[in-house]
Amino acid sequence: MDFKLFPYQRRTINTMFMTMCLLASVLHRCQCADLIYYVEEGKSPSTLVGDIAADSHLMDTVPIHERQLITFSQLTGSSQLFRVSQTEGKLFTTQILDAESLCIYNTECFMMVDVAVQQQESFMKVLEVKVVIQDVNDHQPEFPDKRVSIQFEENDALGTKISIPNAKDKDISVFNSLITYQLEKNSNEPFALSVSKSVDGTSDLSITLKERLDREVEDSYLIQVIAKDGGSPPKQSILDIQISVIDVNDNPPIFSQKVYNISLYSEHNTITPVAILSASDLDSGRNGKFSYQFSSKTSATARDLFQLNKESGEIFRREKLNLEQEMAYKLYVKATDQGSPPLSSRAMVLVNVINQQNNAPTIDVNFVSAFTENTATISEDIKVGSFIAFVKVTDHDVGQNGEVSCELHHDKFQLQNLGTKKYKVIVKNAVDRESSDHYDITINCADKGFPPLHCENKITIKVMDVNDVKPQFSKEVFKFQINENQKSKISVGTINATDPDSGAGGKLTYSLLTSMKQFLPFQIRDGGLVSTIMSLDHEFQDIYRFKVFVKDNGIPSLNNTVNVIVEIKDENDNAPYFTFPSVNPFTLDVVYYPHHTKNITQIKASDSDSRENAFLKYEIARGNDKQLFAINHYTGLLSFNRILNQQDAGSYDLEFVVKDSGNPVLSARTSIFITLSVSNKTSEMLNIVRIQSDDKINLNLAVVIVLVAVSLSVIITASMSVGILRCNDQRSSAHRDGTNSSDRYVREQRHLMCPSYPTTSCSEITTMMTEQEKARNLSLSRRDSAPGHDFSNQQKSSVCKLKPQNSIDMAHQV
Repeated sequence: MDFKLFPYQRRTINTMFMTMCLLASVLHRCQCADLIYYVEEGKSPSTLVGDIAADSHLMDTVPIHERQLITFSQLTGSSQLFRVSQTEGKLFTTQILDAESLCIYNTECFMMVDVAVQQQESFMKVLEVKVVIQDVNDHQPEFPDKRVSIQFEENDALGTKISIPNAKDKDISVFNSLITYQLEKNSNEPFALSVSKSVDGTSDLSITLKERLDREVEDSYLIQVIAKDGGSPPKQSILDIQISVIDVNDNPPIFSQKVYNISLYSEHNTITPVAILSASDLDSGRNGKFSYQFSSKTSATARDLFQLNKESGEIFRREKLNLEQEMAYKLYVKATDQGSPPLSSRAMVLVNVINQQNNAPTIDVNFVSAFTENTATISEDIKVGSFIAFVKVTDHDVGQNGEVSCELHHDKFQLQNLGTKKYKVIVKNAVDRESSDHYDITINCADKGFPPLHCENKITIKVMDVNDVKPQFSKEVFKFQINENQKSKISVGTINATDPDSGAGGKLTYSLLTSMKQFLPFQIRDGGLVSTIMSLDHEFQDIYRFKVFVKDNGIPSLNNTVNVIVEIKDENDNAPYFTFPSVNPFTLDVVYYPHHTKNITQIKASDSDSRENAFLKYEIARGNDKQLFAINHYTGLLSFNRILNQQDAGSYDLEFVVKDSGNPVLSARTSIFITLSVSNKTSEMLNIVRIQSDDKINLNLAVVIVLVAVSLSVIITASMSVGILRCNDQRSSAHRDGTNSSDRYVREQRHLMCPSYPTTSCSEITTMMTEQEKARNLSLSRRDSAPGHDFSNQQKSSVCKLKPQNSIDMAHQV
């Protein structure tokens, strides 16, 4: 069934719509927004609402290659009915929207969404997006009852009206809730439908009598009223009306005015009425008595703030006004008489609150990255100037009482003004988690009233760790000592390293650095404990030098190295051994020349240990009953202890012992069988004891050898000149003497060539070199006296005479 609006209905609708728009502009604050989108209610979740990135045109200000760095973040405190994609900047719904549950009738249904736009960590802008939720015609008009009964008196005049209940539509938009009515009746029934609009937008319905009634002809009628909304497609409902012909109450109460406009100071008391409503009813008796009550269109907030006296029509303030967003309130009052059926009319009371209070401002902080309600998280490597939080300040006071300024005093963070009562918190200076893992900051705001009122909001900024500190060692070089010959897996020492980073960035892993040619008998654990993997031998290697590498498990991983020295301490695990004599027993023939013979030979031994464990002492253990021989305890030099005579000649079986200085003391023994001959000759005797070092040539010895070589070269040159002049006279004798001397020297070298002992003193070496030099000079003199003598024969002269049975002739070569 099609419905058409009559001209008077169109005029009424237009007038009502303009009135409501005007009231909305007066009663509601302007919701300024950067972007406005529209979405119908009832849409499924994840419905696209709008493209913020494209519509805000922020991308146009950024180079194309940097647009992918722009992110969009919905700030906490925004409506949770929507979500913003971080990279694309598109706005979607999160659930099915129901305009009727979110908004009230005849108001623009919208939600505000705050979106922070950043380029990497740099703040660009906070966009305030307004999303208008469009009402859908999802509710049909509904009458309170499906059937009502009314009564007409049979003597009622033409035009008599009886009120019937109107229909209500739960939709909140004007057109979806706009109801038109039509009477469905038989053509001969004397009734018409009368529709009039009230100030709250609802319709007052009544059945009008068009013709006189005759109860004797017809005492009851059944007609229908169809209510249809203005949606597309429209929805409708039907009210059955049972009409009885009797006398009825046909005059509703009438207010003195349709709209009451009242101004109210915020300090108005609760005793004095805010307003007094006045209504009258032309009926008499019960039909003329009426009462006042708030209609269903009055908001719950207004009901909480104001109370209405049902009998007198006085309106009082309930309690002190809690001024928030609204500074004006609408009260819809209905006057209903006691007739049957009751008649009613409505009036609207506009209460405008004049604020004379000076209330403290309130602070609302929305974080980009929230941890808890008053805690935000930032990364340790966050850049200076990065956006952290969006701050809104609210103060509804009038004049200077509502002017607010805010401050933030902190060395790491700064508050920047974004406009009227809007701020952002940014990073002022770089943060370091190792110095402080959180910061407590306070935002202070004050209005300009007298006296000024303050408020503060304390928030915490938690710093998340970044792996920016490499491990540090407690020492530049770690030195350890360990005894040799211990079992494997013995602890050597601990490498101490620390890393102040947290989490994986502070967890350390240790390893040993070795080259391809180096073998290390050690291992290291994660705690830095160095231990052996085998038994160590000081004699094999006494010192190990290597590096320890430590790294953390952060991303990226940081590392460090340190030098380590491990000294293997010697134990007395090697007994000394003789290097001369090399056989046991050893046979030696010695010829003693009185007053010129002292040194015999040098006993030598070695020890693989080091330090005190290799410090040797020599002793004659057996065979020296006559105290004929003496030995230097430290050099092993064997010599005569006194002047000998013919009675001392004979054989001597000497046993020698060498001991180290370790604990316990280790020793070795050897024997020398000496056949001693005592000569009566008193010629000068040269005794050469050659002492050489096992490892190196003593510097003093080298200097002496050079000086001797230079002296010998001069002597040889002079001797050759003299020898040429005397060669004819002395060739035979000199040749014979030279031959004997050379043979003797060769035999002596076979027994006297022994390794040097490291503990031989410098004075002893100098004494022996002096005797050696004398022997060589004497040999050169004898060679010079023999014509034609070869220069190489000077190497063959010696003090000791070697015999095939290892004997030494101590005769002095003249």
